[in-house]
Amino acid sequence: MIWFLEGQSSQRDVIIGAREALPADVKIFASHRQERPEITSLADVSFVEPKENDERIEWVIATAQAQQIKVILAGRVGHIFELARSSFEEAGLVLVTGGASMSTFDMVDNKSRFTAEAERVGLACVPGITAANAEEMFAAYRTLSSFGEVCVKPSVGIYGQGFWRFKADADPFRCFANPDAREANFQTYMDAYCAGETPAPMLMMPYMSGSECSVDMVCEAGRAVALVGRRKDGVFQTFEREGPAVELAIEAAKHFGCDGLVNVQTKDDAFGKPHLLEINPRYSGGIGYTRLAGVNLPGIFAARRLGLSEPATVWRPNVRIKGVTIAAEAAA
Repeated sequence: MIWFLEGQSSQRDVIIGAREALPADVKIFASHRQERPEITSLADVSFVEPKENDERIEWVIATAQAQQIKVILAGRVGHIFELARSSFEEAGLVLVTGGASMSTFDMVDNKSRFTAEAERVGLACVPGITAANAEEMFAAYRTLSSFGEVCVKPSVGIYGQGFWRFKADADPFRCFANPDAREANFQTYMDAYCAGETPAPMLMMPYMSGSECSVDMVCEAGRAVALVGRRKDGVFQTFEREGPAVELAIEAAKHFGCDGLVNVQTKDDAFGKPHLLEINPRYSGGIGYTRLAGVNLPGIFAARRLGLSEPATVWRPNVRIKGVTIAAEAAA
């Protein structure tokens, strides 16, 4: 039996993929700290998790033992569970957090540290300058803007939250009128940054104009056993399973010790060469799309961890997709 703890909204897709791959007699458990029946009702058994992380650890272990659950996949806060790995192992449970040890999270959750480590070992990475205050922000911008466009994101964060691309000709009000464009006038951005009492450390980077590839992977102790790259092209996405971006993602996952369902993001420069953007030691929001390429990553993950035959992969070339919003019935 396998248990998917609270994750991103794509937890629903992970459960669907696992159910397609596992025998009917293998129970799937799912839980969330919020009331999310549109997600958890797809599992055979569902729970509402305690709110506090400390309480969650003890509750998860006790519940897993009582329900005879074998494998537990941590979702949103893998590092919290990784800290308690020894307790899970003592209880005879297989815990999968996204990393093989705390060193994975120490390096990838902090974007500045991740960039420095990637550069140290020779992995092509979008270079960055960490700025902890306004003076350092201005200095970093002056340095990088002399070579081209500049972008910025928080040193710690997920989902691309806080990412902005600076455009010299951007209307100062554009970031408010059209925030989804992620474009801002640098001076307007800095006016707001300086107005905060304790602004967060930011990572200033050159903006790379090439396409972005998001590589979803099933990893085991750093080794990629299955993967699908999703190339973003406007509102559409295409799939790939080989090429420079995929190879770079495989190397990065190995070096940083990824373990579980993880996501590696790359961005091409103007010459088409991919550079690492970040590693997310958790499944992505778009992991469900990969089944349309003929690769059931959640199913492969679940089957392998339970020691069962994994679902067959039948690669579908030349598939182009677009995400759409649908209504899901929320069971009472």
